[in-house]
Amino acid sequence: MTDTPPDRLSADPRSKFYDEALLARGIGIRFNGQEKTTVEEYCVSEGWVRMAVGRALDRRGRPITLTFKGVIEPYFQDLVLPKPEQ
Repeated sequence: MTDTPPDRLSADPRSKFYDEALLARGIGIRFNGQEKTTVEEYCVSEGWVRMAVGRALDRRGRPITLTFKGVIEPYFQDLVLPKPEQ
């Protein structure tokens, strides 16, 4: 495996961008300089993340998500990533 996360990744098993091996390794997402833990899907090249909002679920039992645009920095959680200076 490489030490760079993929350009696009989804946590939904029905998506073609789902990769169980990468998710098991642990992917962290820094969105606009802040650590986010509710990311369901991201795309670095297009500059968006899909995050769960609140604890609400849709009628199929999946979290309700919204898409946000910004700077996405994915990283593997087993590697140390320095925090950006402010």
